[in-house]
Amino acid sequence: MDKLAQIEAFVDAVNTGSLAKAALRAQVTPVMIGRRIDALERRLGVRLMHRSTRRLALTEEGSVYLDYCRKLLSELADVETLINEGRHKASGHLVVSAPAAFGRKHVAPHAPAFLARHPEVRVSFGLTDQVIDLVRLGFDMGVRIGGAIDPNFVAVKLASNRRVVCATPSYFERHGIPRSLDDLSRHNCLAFNLQGGQQGGWHFRVGDKPVMVRVAGNLECNDGELLHRWTSEGLGLSWRSMWEIQGQLARGELVTVLDEFALPSYDIMAVYPQQRHVPAKIRFFVEHLKAIYSGQDYWVKAS
Repeated sequence: MDKLAQIEAFVDAVNTGSLAKAALRAQVTPVMIGRRIDALERRLGVRLMHRSTRRLALTEEGSVYLDYCRKLLSELADVETLINEGRHKASGHLVVSAPAAFGRKHVAPHAPAFLARHPEVRVSFGLTDQVIDLVRLGFDMGVRIGGAIDPNFVAVKLASNRRVVCATPSYFERHGIPRSLDDLSRHNCLAFNLQGGQQGGWHFRVGDKPVMVRVAGNLECNDGELLHRWTSEGLGLSWRSMWEIQGQLARGELVTVLDEFALPSYDIMAVYPQQRHVPAKIRFFVEHLKAIYSGQDYWVKAS
């Protein structure tokens, strides 16, 4: 028999003063209430109350147990109310980490609309291209693009992404179009030199085999937005994410090459520590971003 039902039967019987009234409240028969209390007393090995047709009288053990049961049921009701409110309402301070350029263009700009719907939330952003320890640095969640995810974290897909080699039509008119990976050695490749980034080369796939191609050029930096600008100015080739350039591709401002060697798509993800109850502020912000990213032509219009 359910332990909680036994406790509720005991407390309701005391609160209402009779098994019959407790039965009405629980929508069962008085016999069932009596059976639940009997089962509770057998499980505890003590008598909690003396029952007669006219009155209920608590034993000394019953009085002590009643106080704990009332507190337990009250706390359970409070938790259930909190959880139910959290289904519709978010509050508190939400601290979000995201890659610098992606966060500036595709995460932080969507915070005002989120706050308009959830005015009791305050949002702080930490934008960096370094892979950081979210828990140690006090972040509630992060946005990650590809890469391995800590098994102690939950990862929710927000959108797909892939990397491509691109340049302006004017660059290709001056320098020709690379037809093979070997042709990259004859082109000005704008390199990302952040430690652990592109400085070792650009990554491709030949058949099912991953391949890294070392590249060189006359410009490099650790800022993706600056590389994007140089590419848009026709200064060279770069290896960029589709989230950055879809609008320019649609407008013909940039052109991709070597697409047959591009790596498979990898996900843009929201990540947060595993926990029994995900706070509403996290859950709603993740849903907010997913809805925006899935909008028709979002990536074209936003890049």
